[in-house]
Amino acid sequence: MPTLNFKGKPFVQNYHLSAPYHELIPKKDKGLSDKPKLDDNLIVHGDNLKALKALLPTYAGKVKCIYIDPPYNTGNENWVYNDNVNSPMIQDWLGKVVDRDDLTRHDKWLCMMMPRLKLLREMLQDDGSIFVSIDDNEDHHLRMLLDEVFGEDNFVATIGWQKKFSRQSDAKWFSDTYEFILVYARKKESWKLNLLPRTETQNARYTNKNNDPRGPWSPDNLVVKTYSADYDYPIKTPGGRTVTPPSGFCWRVSKQRFEELVEENRIWFGETGNNVPRLKRFLSEVQEGLVPITLWLRDFAGDTQEAVREVKNLLQTEKFDSPKPVKLLTRILEVATDKNSIILDSYAGSGTTAQAVLALNKEDGGNRRFILVECEDYADKITAERVRRVIRGVPKAKDEDLKKGLGGTFSYFELGKPIEASGILSGKNLPSYLELARYVFYTATGQDFDEKKLDEKRSFIGQTKEREVYLIYKPDVEYLKKTALTLDAARSLGPLNGKRRLVFAPAKYLDQDQLAQFRIDFSQLPFEIYKLAG
Repeated sequence: MPTLNFKGKPFVQNYHLSAPYHELIPKKDKGLSDKPKLDDNLIVHGDNLKALKALLPTYAGKVKCIYIDPPYNTGNENWVYNDNVNSPMIQDWLGKVVDRDDLTRHDKWLCMMMPRLKLLREMLQDDGSIFVSIDDNEDHHLRMLLDEVFGEDNFVATIGWQKKFSRQSDAKWFSDTYEFILVYARKKESWKLNLLPRTETQNARYTNKNNDPRGPWSPDNLVVKTYSADYDYPIKTPGGRTVTPPSGFCWRVSKQRFEELVEENRIWFGETGNNVPRLKRFLSEVQEGLVPITLWLRDFAGDTQEAVREVKNLLQTEKFDSPKPVKLLTRILEVATDKNSIILDSYAGSGTTAQAVLALNKEDGGNRRFILVECEDYADKITAERVRRVIRGVPKAKDEDLKKGLGGTFSYFELGKPIEASGILSGKNLPSYLELARYVFYTATGQDFDEKKLDEKRSFIGQTKEREVYLIYKPDVEYLKKTALTLDAARSLGPLNGKRRLVFAPAKYLDQDQLAQFRIDFSQLPFEIYKLAG
């Protein structure tokens, strides 16, 4: 497979692995939940690479659909590269605005995208998919990068979205009317695209001109271009006329099958009986939905003007550049999610994705959940505020559901300190018990952490098919200095149930025979978190 090379690639292609985990700090006053929790709808404020890494222990392999709208790298966005990669060349990039005069802007953009896409891939279920909005500035680079990260065999489609309906007369060359949405599956063989609901207009095309007891039908062409001499034969109509396919064409069914269709009253010769025969397609026999096409017009998926109005109507005085319309996100959710899906947007912007999730849940009774990540300072005042308003209700909204409120909850988190072994060793920046438990469990087992199963009183933080996992820890230096896995502590773990026990503690006062007696594999904090992984 051809690969895309760019300046800085050797330093970033595995950066997602070395990036530290960070604490997630709940901010109850900014959310709409009685108690902030990670299995709620989420809005996370912070750098999206760090936030994705922090969410990985809880959501790895659980997300059904990802939508992202990253910077298009037009040269006018003034985005800044800030990934602290350990390379002198990349260190020189830090904190500098990426604009049109930057000759390395495409390299920087790819360096920014690569580790994030790799983490996003880890978040997806095997039957999950990712939709990425982009325009002409980077779509060619992005397609190759996605081929590399997700595998070119997992490419699904490029959707053309009509973002504008009016011509730009001052355009230098062409007036750009479309953007693109690149679609990739985590594992294409496991992914299934939902059909779109049929419309009344589409169903109205089916009528019943001859009162067929099987109900409404629509005439379908019997002629095809793929020529076969065996399928090129004359047909005599009930009115006495003999018809044949046009030159180079043939019928789509054999002569024998055609005669069977006539017997079954599935062929229509017109009201006079002399028309070229057509196949009767019954509405009762067509599939319930429609296969989506790759051209999404504004009537189907909204446009940028509609999106601007939505934000303005919801937030009144706040302005936001280049939002996406709710209708566009709704269409993505319709084709790529089910009623219990988790949807992730790590470039959350104005919060359109959250509104689309809540609105679709309101419409079909679903329990979809959203995870939004936004790094900018407006995460609370715009992103979260929009979600708060659509949940509670917008009195001046034209849509009745939006006026009454879409309902739901969400928890708001901010990124905290990094969780690093050096911090535990020095006693500085000690993580909370919950955050270290999340980090330790996922890192040691590779499985997602379930906060509901944690029992801090007996140091239990979860289990796999093979092991129970325990963490003896408090974010207190004096406690850590004097605490160890003792015989009494081993007995307090409870009765054996056939599984081995993986115990994390600052030290141990048990010999190997005693560890074997209690079926304990010991891992010393902070050095050996990775030792027993798998």
